[in-house]
Amino acid sequence: MIFAKMWAAFRAQLNKIANIFYQSDPIATMQYEYDKAVEELKSGRQGLEQYRGLVETVSRQQAKARMHAEQLEVQVKAYLKAGDRETAAKFALELQKAKTELAQHTDGLKAHEEAYNNNLKKIKHANDKLISLRDRIQKYDAELKMSAAEAEIAKLSEVMDVNITTDFGELESIIQRKIDTNRGKARVSMDLSSKGLESIQAEERMQAAMAEDALLALEIEMGLKSPETTPVAEAAKDLGPAVTEAPVKELGPLETSSN
Repeated sequence: MIFAKMWAAFRAQLNKIANIFYQSDPIATMQYEYDKAVEELKSGRQGLEQYRGLVETVSRQQAKARMHAEQLEVQVKAYLKAGDRETAAKFALELQKAKTELAQHTDGLKAHEEAYNNNLKKIKHANDKLISLRDRIQKYDAELKMSAAEAEIAKLSEVMDVNITTDFGELESIIQRKIDTNRGKARVSMDLSSKGLESIQAEERMQAAMAEDALLALEIEMGLKSPETTPVAEAAKDLGPAVTEAPVKELGPLETSSN
């Protein structure tokens, strides 16, 4: 009793595992059943071929018995025509046996032909069913794969829905903030690089003017130039805006001083 219960529980667990595999990939299960049915159909076809060989044997025997009966009938008629009734009687007895044998072969051939045709019809029907099953398996397989692809596309469309509430939208906001921060740093660096540029340029001009003055002084000291020939305006070159003197109004011949 205990072993029977243990065996029943073990079979239940096996059935549970089988159901898990059965439901995990139904297309593979259907394909397995289809392949098994194809093998059974092949075996049935081989049996039908062998049975057809038997039918051909019976048909050959039936044809041979008919030919033998026809020959005996001809011989009986010939002996009767010749007036030899004794010999005709012998052949008539043999003809009777031949006709009985012919009738048996004919009935057997009829039964075998009927059985063969019935089995042939069953195999053709099973073959049509297998073709239909194969087409259904291919259809279900294609539809199952298509539905799985559609489900993945639906998930992808949800992920690609750029919304601030989604993870993708939040990541995009973080990236935009980083871009803004980097652009701010670049702008500050650019602004700092141009700050005080005018004063630096003025200082450079002053340094150049001082160097020019030093060079002129050295040339005068070395006698290469005289102070009279050295233009004074060059000393103030590029030091700032030039100061121009007010133009002196020339007095005409009729104008005299108020003094």
